[in-house]
Amino acid sequence: MPPVRVVALTPGGARLARRLCQALPEASCWLPFARATRGDQAFDDLGAVFARAFAEGCPLVCIMAAGIVVRHIAPLLQGKDRDPAVVVVDEGGRFAISLLSGHLGGANALARQVAAALGGTPVITTATDVQGIPALDVLAAQAGLIIENLGGVKEVSMALLSGQPVRLVDPEARLQASLADYEHLFQGERDLDAALAGTPRPTVYVGWEERPWPVGWLRLRPQNLIAGVGCHRGTPAEDIVDFLQTIFWQAGLSLLSLKALATVAAKKDEPGLREAARRLNVELLWFTAEELQDIPVPHPSWQAARHVGTKSVSEAAALKAGPGTLLVPKRKSANITVAVARVGWPSSASAQAPQTT
Repeated sequence: MPPVRVVALTPGGARLARRLCQALPEASCWLPFARATRGDQAFDDLGAVFARAFAEGCPLVCIMAAGIVVRHIAPLLQGKDRDPAVVVVDEGGRFAISLLSGHLGGANALARQVAAALGGTPVITTATDVQGIPALDVLAAQAGLIIENLGGVKEVSMALLSGQPVRLVDPEARLQASLADYEHLFQGERDLDAALAGTPRPTVYVGWEERPWPVGWLRLRPQNLIAGVGCHRGTPAEDIVDFLQTIFWQAGLSLLSLKALATVAAKKDEPGLREAARRLNVELLWFTAEELQDIPVPHPSWQAARHVGTKSVSEAAALKAGPGTLLVPKRKSANITVAVARVGWPSSASAQAPQTT
């Protein structure tokens, strides 16, 4: 979470803001010019302070009336997965109200932290917290999972709040520890196809496979797929991304589960490959030809050995970056080769670290 910005307007609010900033790591104190002293951030436009915090994704603790905050932030709201945490505190420090982005933005946790620092009471109104139901969006983030369909969080949470059974399809048990206290709320099913063929009900799926999804399924994606990529010199990023999308679609894999692209050192500076990684928002990993040469692969290429010094680029790089299981053996287009491997779970701590760009 970025550093918190504590904003106040009145003399009493300024005193409380300075006190709070001493208790919150790296917090900054934002006060009107008439109240600011050395070390404070001075402002003359409260709306601009809020707009800047939203643009930079910085949490806000506002020591002022909740109505003032609501009127100023209303035009800035974009969505629960994008808005920063906003906590409102009264000048007496008695209550810390989680006003916005309680779960994904961390406002609930921030309100508790602020209340503890001031000796006040946190005010949390999200239904799952009040009813003791797990906040799946928070647990997903903590487990390093990407929420594919945010609306599914609401559907599953409403089912849990209504006492309906929720199915959990989590073959690799990535949420097992997080849900240890809530096992009675979920019906486990390890087989995805069996779950899809079963009685329709709200379901949480944790995995990398792609299917035609029924209504009411929340899909949480682990980033555990490595795409090994080889390409001819000058291959455009558009061609690489399009080919990857095609391969993933044909193999029934979610592109949201892509963790990295991997290649041989001779290709690490290819502009198209570097741009493809940027567009897909993943790392570009690379290995020397010597590191890849002895990786067992199903489809070695002596032509690759002549050009880059290793008999395999896409398959060997995908397996080396994991290590894991080859899900998609080498596929070729006119200028590109792609192979996809699944990283083992849990990841091997002894794997040799790849080099990145």
